[in-house]
Amino acid sequence: MNQDRLTCVELNQVRINDSFWNRYIHLVDEVILPFQWELINDRVEGAEKSYCIRNFRIAAGEEEGEHKGMVFQDTDVAKWLEAVAYSLAKKPNPELEKTADEAIDLIARAQCEDGYLNTYYTITGKPRWSDLQEGHELYTAGHMIEAAVAYYEATGKRKFLDVVSRFADYLWEVFGEEEGKIHGYPGHPEVELALVRLYRATGEKKYLELANYFVRNRGKRPCYFEGEECVQKKEYIFPEFADFDLDYMQAHQPIEEQKTAEGHAVRAVYLYSAMADLAGEYQDQRLLEQCDELWKNITQKRMYITGCIGSASFGERFTSDYDLPNDTNYSESCATIGLAMFSNRMFQITRDAKYMDVVERALYNTLLSGIALDGRHFFYVNPLEVVPQVAEHNPAMNHVKTTRQEWFGVACCPPNIARTLASISNYIYAVDEKENTLYSSLFISSELTASLGKQKVRLRLTADYPRSGELLYEVLSASGTEVTLAIRMPDYAEGFSVRVNGKEAEGKQKQGYLYLKQNWTMGDRITVSIGVPFRFVYCNPRVHENLGKIALMKGPQVYCLEEADNGSYLKSIAVSADTPVTEEYEASILNGTLCARFKGERIDYRQADDCLYGKNAPVYIEDTFTAIPYCEWNNRGKGEMVVWMREKRD
Repeated sequence: MNQDRLTCVELNQVRINDSFWNRYIHLVDEVILPFQWELINDRVEGAEKSYCIRNFRIAAGEEEGEHKGMVFQDTDVAKWLEAVAYSLAKKPNPELEKTADEAIDLIARAQCEDGYLNTYYTITGKPRWSDLQEGHELYTAGHMIEAAVAYYEATGKRKFLDVVSRFADYLWEVFGEEEGKIHGYPGHPEVELALVRLYRATGEKKYLELANYFVRNRGKRPCYFEGEECVQKKEYIFPEFADFDLDYMQAHQPIEEQKTAEGHAVRAVYLYSAMADLAGEYQDQRLLEQCDELWKNITQKRMYITGCIGSASFGERFTSDYDLPNDTNYSESCATIGLAMFSNRMFQITRDAKYMDVVERALYNTLLSGIALDGRHFFYVNPLEVVPQVAEHNPAMNHVKTTRQEWFGVACCPPNIARTLASISNYIYAVDEKENTLYSSLFISSELTASLGKQKVRLRLTADYPRSGELLYEVLSASGTEVTLAIRMPDYAEGFSVRVNGKEAEGKQKQGYLYLKQNWTMGDRITVSIGVPFRFVYCNPRVHENLGKIALMKGPQVYCLEEADNGSYLKSIAVSADTPVTEEYEASILNGTLCARFKGERIDYRQADDCLYGKNAPVYIEDTFTAIPYCEWNNRGKGEMVVWMREKRD
């Protein structure tokens, strides 16, 4: 490794104005942040109680009571504050900032004199660090650190940053290889990547070293978790931990020996994100190659077509290669966000477009399916097939919700979605200042000002993507010095052409990017044409669930069939892979949606008798079907949904 990682363009230097993404991004400021503030203050009638702010008041000695909620309940406040930070970075909002400052003041008052910060252990009086496997103390610390760094970068205010720096200083004194320190590491990774962020914000090297310690010592023998008294006595916070092996926490092997993605999916990708960070910071080629091997195992053998991961509800975890059930999968929204974080980090180090192909798939599908178009209802679990009358009566599907929920007792996903949407521009562009290169990875209409060395370049991207594959880049200002624009060539593109000021462009292709290098001047226009027709996609035949089935995609978007458009018994539908697909934009559906219409056949249940088993073959009738983007399903009420359709063969 001999190159620095790419950096993101600052949030206040990117202005998104995209017809598709705006309706989600605007929800953050207009609906999600105020709504979630009410939720974490327990002021939304009918929603599950959060207790978050109440817990901080009790920990600060300002209210009497017991701790309520999960051991990691503090993280809902942290992720909300992180989303607020990203919102403020893009657009001032004095009222929102005042509310956030008040929340930060409360957090500061709840901090212990030695720097420790955690309402669960402060209120209950349980011994600190006595249950690293389940206690989530370090996980909670990580989300607090991430929020504080984001808030400092957005506002310049140091109070929250000083709070978490005191906490991190305390962690440095408590954990490490030295005699007298705790030789453990978090059961739920998160603090590792957060400490790297804190190091980058403050320049304090010990934070990076502590992150490195937590990662490198994971899984060493004897395993730290096995020696914890609570484990030996089988005194579990979460009873199901009695049935989990060490692979659930990625502690089954020393970290350098782990080659396949195992265990709890969110824990895994948060850990791998930290590993990628450390590979870049320490220029560790071997660790980077291991990250790539883990990434390939996920994306080539354990990832759904929608970019979600974690196929088993028990343990919210990876199982084995090609085990991808569609109706019982867990596919937590947080896991998809973690996969995008991991993939983006790998791209920033390697400049390889394959990582951004996965980021795009995850964001366009599962990230957005996790939130309703009203911004007030959420999915925690993201199935690819739902039959409500089955899911609601089968105990094995208790985790599958047939409608989005206002809130959850464990509510990590809604604020995680909020912070991701608020910072989406971190995935659109990246900069290599040394090489004067601007990377354009996601085709979301926007204007940006990018610092490249000692110069600034202003650029406008106009796109209606993936509805259309026509992109226009306009140079709004440039100094006339040589700059490279690197444009991602998606792996699904059926044709890719570029013209600069009307002339066919001559660029260099490398790792899925087209590099256009020249002295840009104001008024230069780069037009890109990407082939994004509807296409039917097959699954690897090793995935038993999808044998004989096809799915419909357009660009990165997966399409699905809903009962609202196609009636019930969707699993009986059979479609030929060569049937023509008609694009129809329907303004009346979901505030405007690009629908796909195609012909196929389905079983005519009107002619079915009541015999459970018999000789009579089902009768098929021809029909026309309508598909909508998967991310938009369940916005018109409860009903069946299916992604994978049976293939009709002549």
